[in-house]
Amino acid sequence: MKLITEQLDDVEVIVENRNGKKSMFIEGIFLQGDIQNRNGRMYPMQTLRKEVQRYNESFVNSGRAVGELGHPEGPTVNLDRVSHKIVSLKESGSNFIGKAKLLNTPMGKIAQNLIDEGVKLGVSSRGLGTLAVNNEGVKVVSDDFMLATAADIVSDPSAPDAFVSGIMEGKDWVWDGGIVREQLAHKTYKKINTLVDNKQLEENKLGLFQNFLSNL
Repeated sequence: MKLITEQLDDVEVIVENRNGKKSMFIEGIFLQGDIQNRNGRMYPMQTLRKEVQRYNESFVNSGRAVGELGHPEGPTVNLDRVSHKIVSLKESGSNFIGKAKLLNTPMGKIAQNLIDEGVKLGVSSRGLGTLAVNNEGVKVVSDDFMLATAADIVSDPSAPDAFVSGIMEGKDWVWDGGIVREQLAHKTYKKINTLVDNKQLEENKLGLFQNFLSNL
């Protein structure tokens, strides 16, 4: 079985106030069926429907459906990197619309503050399954597909820009959460200062951002 991830960028940010407490959610298409996606893969609706039912029953309904910030390299959800909890996942046409609450974990706070800084975030499903090529050359995901999470939170290319700007300007979200994060931020700041011109900085932004997240 292969690790299969699919990124979707069209999610909406929702802020809800209940009893004076603010909660931030993201909502949008988490999964798409019966259409060839940009990775050249297609998920039959019957495969997704069966797996989403299992995922809802085993994880969403019991409050155990969580996801991470960034692109994890394996199928396991790492609890120390959890940023959000998926609270609903419902079929709508050939899509599955999800809603996730951003948590006050270290990664959740980074996601919330990236949004506050105007960064557009997307979601990426992560699962295991086998692929079969049909007569049209499309890679079809087989019915052994299993979701690890319906949604990790991922960035578009502007996130590294916001991250580097935040480091250089000393934004609160960079420093929030303790000494380890402060040391990492300071280390990254020193690396930025060694890049002698804007071209070098542009070329290294993504690497700096990914290195920071991987060391949290």
